[in-house]
Amino acid sequence: MSKLDDRPLAIFLMGPTASGKTDLACALSERFALELVSVDSALVYRGLDIGSAKPDAATLARYPHALIDIRDPAQAYSAAEFAGDALAAMRAITARGRLPLLVGGTGLYFRALQKGLSRLPEADAGLRQRLADEAAEQGWAALHARLARLDPVAAARIDANDAQRLQRALEVIELTGRPLSEQQGGHAVPFEYRVLKLALLPEDRAALHARIARRFVQMLDAGLVDEVRALRARGDLAPDMPAMRAVGYRQTWEHLDGAYGLDELRNRGIFATRQLAKRQTTWLRAERDARVIDPDRQPALPRAADALDLFTRSAH
Repeated sequence: MSKLDDRPLAIFLMGPTASGKTDLACALSERFALELVSVDSALVYRGLDIGSAKPDAATLARYPHALIDIRDPAQAYSAAEFAGDALAAMRAITARGRLPLLVGGTGLYFRALQKGLSRLPEADAGLRQRLADEAAEQGWAALHARLARLDPVAAARIDANDAQRLQRALEVIELTGRPLSEQQGGHAVPFEYRVLKLALLPEDRAALHARIARRFVQMLDAGLVDEVRALRARGDLAPDMPAMRAVGYRQTWEHLDGAYGLDELRNRGIFATRQLAKRQTTWLRAERDARVIDPDRQPALPRAADALDLFTRSAH
């Protein structure tokens, strides 16, 4: 048996927003000796509860998730930090004789953990502000067109409305003189875990879109606007901070700024969440080694449990 075959086991449970990942992760932990690790760039923040669809207190008490509520919204949290924190959590779970199950939809976090990150330059506050000012004048679509000229490969991967990634790609080009796509490689060292990847991928986009719409309306009914109002009242947060750029929070902040009314907030929030799901689905389809489960066509729990059972038995 090779060294790679001796690696400990882990499960990645991935899927677009509103695909049922949390419910499935909790159900699997009833059947297997699992501990859960969240892979979600919004759930790391304390106080972002309603708009992030964070599991409620009762769920977290019964099914604890590592890496939830580990940062204040005023703090940044990078993919590299996540990779270090997640690996530490996984090692602790393995040491307790249990399997780590990582559940979430933040593809960059999964990729950073399993494949590593390129050595890219540190953020430059002045350059970022200039790019943000240019976007305010010209629109992010114009900056996406600029990226398409300078780095067509990166531009094809980055949505024209994804301000954060657009800004970073242009920043890297200006700081290094080289396209971002040429510098993204990761590491060649094998990941220290053998991974079973389960991907919840609904084929029926209409059904997923309907769930997204229902859930966003439920968030509004549950007090999303008041949640963001309280965050704004702290006085130390701004709309360009990573936490406040999260889908739903950005639109609610703009609503509270008076940019549009409640009906438009609902429409924009639903649209932005659907766009997020589209990006997540595109990323997931590129994960060729993932076991795909369509939760709308078959019960997800038996399929996932069978795959997990085979995976664990193959290690013995």
